Amino acid sequence: MTAQVIANVMVPMRDGVHLATDIYLPAGAKDKAVPVLLERTPYDKSGTNHADFSVADPVPRSKPVIAADFAAHGYAFVLQDCRGRYGSQGVFRKYMSEAEDGADTIAWIMQQPWCNGRIGTLGLSYGAHVQAALATLDPPGLAAMFLDSGGFSSAYHSGIRQGGAYELKQLTWALKHALLAPETLADPARRAALEASDIREWIGVEKWRPGHSPIAAAPEYEDFVLEQWDEDRFTDFWKQRGLYARGWYEDFADVPMVHMSSWYDPYALTAVENFVALSKLKRGPVKLILGPWTHGKRSLTYSGDADFGPQSTLDHLFGDYGALRKAWFDRHMKASAIDPLPEPVYFFIMGGGTGRRLPSGRLDHGGRWSTAASWPLPTMRLTPFYLHPDAALREAAPAGSHTSSFIHDPYHPVPTIGGAIASGAPVMEAGGFDQREGPDFFGAREPWSPLADRTDVLVFETDPLGSDVELTGQAVAELFVSSTALDTDVMIKIVDVYPVSADYPEGYALNIAHGLLRMRFRDSFEVPEVMEPGKVYRVLIASFPMSNCFAVGHRIRIEIAGSNFPHFDINPGTDWRVEGLAPIVAVNSVHVGGDCASRILLPVVVAGTD
Repeated sequence: MTAQVIANVMVPMRDGVHLATDIYLPAGAKDKAVPVLLERTPYDKSGTNHADFSVADPVPRSKPVIAADFAAHGYAFVLQDCRGRYGSQGVFRKYMSEAEDGADTIAWIMQQPWCNGRIGTLGLSYGAHVQAALATLDPPGLAAMFLDSGGFSSAYHSGIRQGGAYELKQLTWALKHALLAPETLADPARRAALEASDIREWIGVEKWRPGHSPIAAAPEYEDFVLEQWDEDRFTDFWKQRGLYARGWYEDFADVPMVHMSSWYDPYALTAVENFVALSKLKRGPVKLILGPWTHGKRSLTYSGDADFGPQSTLDHLFGDYGALRKAWFDRHMKASAIDPLPEPVYFFIMGGGTGRRLPSGRLDHGGRWSTAASWPLPTMRLTPFYLHPDAALREAAPAGSHTSSFIHDPYHPVPTIGGAIASGAPVMEAGGFDQREGPDFFGAREPWSPLADRTDVLVFETDPLGSDVELTGQAVAELFVSSTALDTDVMIKIVDVYPVSADYPEGYALNIAHGLLRMRFRDSFEVPEVMEPGKVYRVLIASFPMSNCFAVGHRIRIEIAGSNFPHFDINPGTDWRVEGLAPIVAVNSVHVGGDCASRILLPVVVAGTD
């Protein structure tokens, strides 16, 4: 069945700006009212998303092809370029106009003869952010949502910043998409200037400033990057609708919604927080899906260098992405009797594989799907493991008081080796990797040693496990920290340490989750305070969500460092209130035992509990 396409309709917004919109209607339904699906994107309504493939068809499908497919299934499908992108008018200011523009678009759709008054929204990444933004206005007609890997619960706390630090994926994203901006396409000189910028030569401990950045030729992109970077405190800027669903949960639309993300995705925490809050406040139903993937790669069996087996794909669990979304909207917009998501929570427990090197060269880490009635899991117990001066991690606290110290050199930061990252090219890659330096990782240096061997990384790990241990949820590190600097960062990483094997004669240390805190925000993200050099501070650092089975014979490791670069910007260790100070080397200490018994509370799933 061929869809009827009405291309480039210019839909008016409340401020007079018009947004380019394509409409795909079921054949013969131009004047027939049908349910409508809306996808708003900054990535070209006629383009192709890298993630829109399936196990059965590994070639990504274009947005027009997907829209026509939904139209053949009986939906009107509306594709729209976001403000200032591709065919739309206005100036693009990342995230800032999406609530009002989304609500205005839904109001316009409601007036069309082909709309039956029920509108669903869908989209990946930015396409999920725009959904959460418009949902805070609860627009009439909104009937169901499918948010994939996005929809900021709080962009300050994850997505743009974390723990007070800035996520440098915003820089790599800005350079890539400034090149695709309408203003760039129309200005050869601007395009040449952007193409001449190599971001690898620009990132380091020094911050960009107006006119001095690789995107200076695209001032509207430079402006929002510097605005996000400079707004380091949790101010009203971060509490706007497009960035802060947390502040608008009471107003948030009460419609059936899916929040989907993955363990190596920067929006895993967003998905969890939105699900936990909205499932309690709304009739919904509200669903959560968490896989082992990187950003949007739901039909791949691997993330980075770790493979989870054919059972790990979304396709294995639900058919494929297109089929799941059709079934979801059929259920809640067409009253289908088939419920594709009868359980509240679907999550993938990583681990349990053979540990061999597969023919692909990747680690066979394995895993399995599970379901739950709520999150956190009712069977999860936060279990304390204490840091010991001999680098051990034990359930008993050490005797006496001790100090473990490490160096933070802003000019030689600890390199990022995978993790929950998106849009990081060309300086970082998402996923699970052996935590070892190598030529493929920005900032890494020969002789390509394990991160655990660096003098600027502290390591604490359990003895080899006598039985499998499942960690599902968020860990919380309770650390007692001091520094020679006025400010410093404390980065934690939870690692699954494999024993030595024939395939991995030096073992394999797989990153599972991270967490961090910029110490000036230890008491408040609104009111930062300098550290008193040498003074000991108690801090709590929550990790990103995770689910991993640490197999018998493995070790649970906690790594602590002062940087994770370029995932996050580098703390110069100076007084941030004074401009122009040269970065300094800091000696950071973690205190263990006695009155300063640093520990980490691990989310251990206890078998046989209710």
